[in-house]
Amino acid sequence: MALRSNRRTPRFEESEESATEPLISPSSDMDTSEKSAKFFSFFSSKQNIYSIYVLLLFLITYLLNQLDRYMLAIVTKPLAQELHYGDQGCMTNTSAAFPSPQVVCQKLTNQSSCTQFIYNETIFGGCKWDYTGQGFDYQILAGPIFILIYTFAAIPVGIAADLYNRKVLLGISLIFWSVCTLLSGFVTSYWQLALLRFGLGLGEAGCTPFATSLIADYFGQELRGLAMGVYNWGIYTGYSLSYALGNFITDANINNQGWRWSFIIAGIPGIVIGFIILLTVKEPKRGQKTLPSTTKVESSTGNATSSTKEKFKQMFKLMRPSLLLLCIASSIRNAAGYVWAYNTQVYFDGLGQTATQIGTWMSWIPVVGGSIGVVFGGFISDRVVKRTGPHGRIWVLALSQIVSSPFAAGVLFLDPPYCYFSLLPNYIIGEMWVGVALAVLVELVPADVRTTAVAAYFFIISNIGGNMPLLVPPVKRAFINAGYGEVDSLRNTLYLFFPGEYILGALLFLVSLVVLHRDIEYIKQQQDEKVPANKETHPEMPPNYGSASTLATDDQ
Repeated sequence: MALRSNRRTPRFEESEESATEPLISPSSDMDTSEKSAKFFSFFSSKQNIYSIYVLLLFLITYLLNQLDRYMLAIVTKPLAQELHYGDQGCMTNTSAAFPSPQVVCQKLTNQSSCTQFIYNETIFGGCKWDYTGQGFDYQILAGPIFILIYTFAAIPVGIAADLYNRKVLLGISLIFWSVCTLLSGFVTSYWQLALLRFGLGLGEAGCTPFATSLIADYFGQELRGLAMGVYNWGIYTGYSLSYALGNFITDANINNQGWRWSFIIAGIPGIVIGFIILLTVKEPKRGQKTLPSTTKVESSTGNATSSTKEKFKQMFKLMRPSLLLLCIASSIRNAAGYVWAYNTQVYFDGLGQTATQIGTWMSWIPVVGGSIGVVFGGFISDRVVKRTGPHGRIWVLALSQIVSSPFAAGVLFLDPPYCYFSLLPNYIIGEMWVGVALAVLVELVPADVRTTAVAAYFFIISNIGGNMPLLVPPVKRAFINAGYGEVDSLRNTLYLFFPGEYILGALLFLVSLVVLHRDIEYIKQQQDEKVPANKETHPEMPPNYGSASTLATDDQ
């Protein structure tokens, strides 16, 4: 964690007496027996039980963050048909007495052939020409309108996390984006939906910065990694829940308002949880960056300002080729995830899958496969690094994407239900990259600029990856103009941006191996140059503290 300010603001901060101390001291001098004793004693304290309660609230908050974000992708087709945005195409006329199969209707590429189609030479009116929920208008909602405010707002949000009452800001953020989600169920025009999507991005920008900062102060070093892992379960849990809620609720067609109730039901829990956070969560005392016990921390405003300027200078100086390649490769791989996530529902719908069938499979595959993949990737990379050094993580990154790409292609090549079967190993193997890439990043920068580097990394991969879906409509249109049907055009486009970007990302990860060793030596040299000065100020500081040579084993 970054060094946090102890500055207090009367409008937000609680009294010293109401704040809670970190539950386990971050002291690095603790031996194994002491750590074990503290771990088991953790669950015997009421205060620690309360901390678990707070962690569960934050897990639910992150779950709702992902649920509300991806609800648009699940209900976009019925939403577009009511608000009239995006592309149009031929599809099954579900209101007809004898609907024609979706796989037949989607092959008809113009309105006249669609509306005049006679299925089996006897059934007329089984297909209809309507909005598909795809196209540039949809990708604008999924990408730029949300992503740009989400990433740029993270900068002032990060500053606010160091200055003001974080639990108040987290509760307000949750309530704000949940209200935006709920109001999305009442929109009557595309521009109303776009405005609320913008508000959703603004509110969700405050989720992780505030929550992770609070978790770091509620849990000491020995349990902080576990706590962060529990919090991150919200990613895949919320994403899977969006398929369950968005499909089953829309299919239930409550009050004949289908998709509207999906937004309303998704928004209500966040408002309740937001008020629970405001009323029951205590603002803990702000911790400090974990340093050796003999290290002193300067606290004057002048030194802090100088340190911040120095960090940015050092960040620009350390923008080495391997770090740039890592950011580009991660952006490409992240783009594959965004493209697939925002086109999954419409693709399976095009295959003739009903909302119930899609919800049944997608409500559990991402949460099971993704959660296993993230944990498995970290475990494998740690074992490899012990034998090969930091280069081992790059090999794990590249090989995991290469091995996963045939399964990603299988999702598009196979028919249901086999396409779903291929999706599970794709998540397990393909999602290994998330934690491994982050581990490589912190191994390529000195310890004193890690927080800044991580923030810059997520800013880059979110903007590049999150806006990549904008390329889907023109590429798909090119396939349609070449004579392909609606679903075949989307399938071919996804071949390029789903498994195709797995392979491209893997190749870029491998290219970074060429310069990785040289850059690690350079960073180590930059850090070692600071050691004499540090020794003069802090004689007992370990000489290799924070150097690149120690970063690969920091978490072991």
